[in-house]
Amino acid sequence: MTVVNDEAGYASADIGLSEATARDYFDLLKPRVMSLVVFTAFAGLFLAPGGMNPVMGAIAILCIAIGAGASGALNMWYDADIDAIMTRTAKRPIPSGRIRRSEALAFGVALSCFSVATLGLAINWFAAFLLAFTIVYYALFYTVWLKRSTPQNIVIGGAAGAFPPMIGWACVTGGVSIDSIILFSITFLWTPPHFWALALFKMRDYGDVGIPMMPNVAGQASTKRQMFVYAVLTAFAGVAPALTGLASPAYAVFAGLLGLYFIYGSIRVWQMPETDEKMIPAKKLFGFSIFYLFAIFAGLIVDRAVALLIG
Repeated sequence: MTVVNDEAGYASADIGLSEATARDYFDLLKPRVMSLVVFTAFAGLFLAPGGMNPVMGAIAILCIAIGAGASGALNMWYDADIDAIMTRTAKRPIPSGRIRRSEALAFGVALSCFSVATLGLAINWFAAFLLAFTIVYYALFYTVWLKRSTPQNIVIGGAAGAFPPMIGWACVTGGVSIDSIILFSITFLWTPPHFWALALFKMRDYGDVGIPMMPNVAGQASTKRQMFVYAVLTAFAGVAPALTGLASPAYAVFAGLLGLYFIYGSIRVWQMPETDEKMIPAKKLFGFSIFYLFAIFAGLIVDRAVALLIG
């Protein structure tokens, strides 16, 4: 397959269909992001009152995973031009020439329709509506508009990544509740410090492609202050499930300790000199933030499992 650079600035096959493998299409789904989506969605489904037949639950999680992957494919379709320039994304399937942009679009649309329709027919249409809304929110509202137009892109766009536990909850209950809103809030408030930590040590990449990330627009000092505020809010949200009875006091202690370390990490970033080229504190906070979110939802799952076993 001959690969050329087209007028959009990314590598693509010059004629015919690409020779993409199954792994290339799998990479198009953003599997690492998908794994987080699946995990938080499962947490929402598992924590929801009433429970669900395991087979139906597996179908629901599969639909949510496919919907998340479809969002990733649509994101890569639209961002192919800037992905080719940024160092951390240049090897993605489209800019590397393994998949044509038109194929990614068709793949993303097909998976979107399939996941939403299947979830509606097999589970319930309210959950399907939430899934459809999430896909549109991420692929169009965030990717097409927010990402390239405002430094608040991550704050507002973070809702897309926060919906999965609410969708999982809706699969069981057919609606939302204060508890599912709290699960949504944990990820929503976690998103800014997580992505701004990345943006701090990838400022040059975002600057090269003109993406108005907070450090590039407002500066490092303002970004660090905001990261601290969001870290504090995230820590409080992480403990909140124990305040509504969704989780036990033991979980509250566990979440509280994680939250305190998250706040500590944000303070270390705040203290980081702007001349620090290595930005080790930002890199450490980015890594810990991923662990934090997995640990919080894992803690909720374990806490509920223990309650079911002893109750």
